[in-house]
Order: sequence, then C-alpha cells, then structure tokens
Amino acid sequence: MREEQTRSVSAVPSVSEARLESVLGTAVDGIVVMDDRARILLFNKACETLFGYTTEEVRGRNVKVLMPAEYAHAHDGYLNNYLETGEKRIIGIGREVRGMHRDGTEFPIELSVGEAATPEGRQFIGIIRDLRQRKAVERRLAEAQAQLVNVTRISALDEMGAAIAHELNQPLTAIMLYLQAAKRKVGDDHRDEKLIEIVDKGVREAERASQIIQRMRRFVEKRDPERRSVNVARLVNECLDLVTMGTDCSNIEIVNNVVDNLPDIAVDPVQIQQILINLIRNALDAVRQAPVKRVGVSAAVSGGDMLIRISDSGGGVPPEVVPTLFRAFSGAKKGGLGLGLTISRSIAQNHGGDLAVEPNGGEGGAAFVLRLPVDTPARDGQAAGPPGRKG
Repeated sequence: MREEQTRSVSAVPSVSEARLESVLGTAVDGIVVMDDRARILLFNKACETLFGYTTEEVRGRNVKVLMPAEYAHAHDGYLNNYLETGEKRIIGIGREVRGMHRDGTEFPIELSVGEAATPEGRQFIGIIRDLRQRKAVERRLAEAQAQLVNVTRISALDEMGAAIAHELNQPLTAIMLYLQAAKRKVGDDHRDEKLIEIVDKGVREAERASQIIQRMRRFVEKRDPERRSVNVARLVNECLDLVTMGTDCSNIEIVNNVVDNLPDIAVDPVQIQQILINLIRNALDAVRQAPVKRVGVSAAVSGGDMLIRISDSGGGVPPEVVPTLFRAFSGAKKGGLGLGLTISRSIAQNHGGDLAVEPNGGEGGAAFVLRLPVDTPARDGQAAGPPGRKG
C-alpha cells in the first residue's frame, strides 16, 4: 500500500516541473533541448508551430531534421568537435541561420544555444526566433527607402529638365531667326537653291528641337499629350530616317515590315518619335557586336491597340534584369543614366498604352513592344479615339 502511494505521489508533477511546462507551453520563441548525441529531448509548442512537427514525431530524432541539407550535413561534425575540443561555433554566441519546415520550406531564424550539465549528461538548449516577419518589414523598409531615393532624384530631374527646357528655348528661337535671315540674304544675293535647301532643313530641325523641348516641359509638368491622328508607317519611316542619318548602319540589316494600310493612332507624334528613336538606337547598339546583325520593325493591330515591335538579334535581356529594366537609374548601359526606357514607358502609359520587353523568338535577342490605342473613327456622334486635339 505504501509503495502504491509512493508511485502515485511521484507521478504528480512538482511545482518546478509545472512551472517549466507552463513556460515552455506559453513561450513565443521555439525551445528545443537535445542531448550530446544531437537527439531531441524536448520540443515546445512554439517549435511545433514553427517547424510543422509534433513533439511525438521528433522526440528522439536527430536535430538535423529541423535543418536544411547544407547545415544538416555538417552539424554532427561540429557537435563532436566541440565535445572533444571545446571549440565553440555557435554555443553561447548565437547567430542568424535557416530552419526547414516539415514541408521543405526554408526560412530565416535567429538561433541561440546554451549548454547545461544534468544528471542525464550534457544537454544543449536552443532558443529559436522566427525572423520572417522582421525580414519582411526590413525588405519593405528597404524598398520604401529605395523608392524615396528614386522619387527624390526624379523630382530633381524634373526641376532640372524644366530649367534646361526654359534656357534652351531662347537660343533655339535665336537660331531659327538667324537661319531665316540667312535664307533671305542668300535668296536676295545669290539665289543658291542648294544652300537655301540646306538652310530650310536647318530651320525645320531647329523647329523640331523647339517642339521636343515644349513636349518635354509638358511631360515634366504632367500635362496631357497633344494627340492627333498619325499614320504608323509614315511615323516609323521618319524615325528610321532620323536614326540612320547620323549613325553608321552599313553592316546592319534593318528590316521594316510596317505596311501602309494600318489604321491611324491617336498620339502626340513628337513624343512617340522619342520612344521609337530610343528603341531603334538601343537595338542597333545591341547588334553591333553580335554574329548576326539584324534589327526589325513591325506593327499590327490587336484588339483596340496598335502593337509596334522593335526587335534585334543581339544578346537579349538577362532575366534578372527584366524586373528593373524600366526603373529609373537602373540601366546597365555604359554612359547612360538609365532613364531612356523609364521615360519611354511613362510616355506610352500617358497615352493609355504601355511598353514591354520579350524574347525575340528563334532569332535570339530582345523585342520591345510599344502598345498604343488605335484612333477609331467617329461614328453615331461619338468622339473619335482617345481624348486629344486632332490636326
């Protein structure tokens, strides 16, 4: 009878044991205890939530079950080395490592390990803190800081662009006046038709530069573009002429597949010329060192949009670059600010379209696709195309 009472009393947890159970059950951090052979002795509720195992499933198993392969492979060696030499790698130090969930998912944890001498031998206590939430906050903070830096730089660029546009407008006006005066003088004195033609071209280019500056000022000031109906084939031909006029393209095959009977698009022609010229120049640069030097331009209607495709046979765009390709100041092109594609996409989106990149099929290289709304003719009293001035 006395023996049975003794067994009954010993089965009742002591106050210290009950307190320990309470601490282990309510602890926010994971707590795991293992022996000197790396076998799990204790696994609290937080660990069950963290790793996806129940206590019964892991008790007696090697603690490596909670580790990714790269850690698990070396763990027993580290433990044996510590037991033999006392050299500490993590015990009493703590560091950031990775844990592995039952489903194979790896996640960041902060691990602190302590040692205790017990009647059953040496035991090691690991305190494990889940870092996923902290990492997510740090990542969002870093992204917010990066966005703030970009916004600040772009804001400064906006101010600089407006100032430059204002300052350049005056000398351009003076250039046009001087050229017009030169044209009158040539006509009055010599009537040199060739010289008059050259001066006329100079006047037109000065006027074009002035228009670009005005559009840039409107773009910086976030005004709507001045849209009008534009023939796609004519617009592409003008862009190709402008690009090839001052660029050596003698060893590059430029294929223009844009047909004349495509519907018009409702755009600001100067702004869209800026996009196409930038894309064509980039394509020409991409193929200069390529074995096959080919640049293609095509256009097609898809739904209510015009898709203008600029393709090249160059080295293509690395997949890791694509997510940041259109982000300001992130370009990899030497000598550039990384603004060309950023501004081009902004112009396209301001027109109700977009600019995207894709692989260039079997030829290799890259293809940039400019999507713009088609200028739908007015019917039944409805307005034609997207809002904007016709001309």
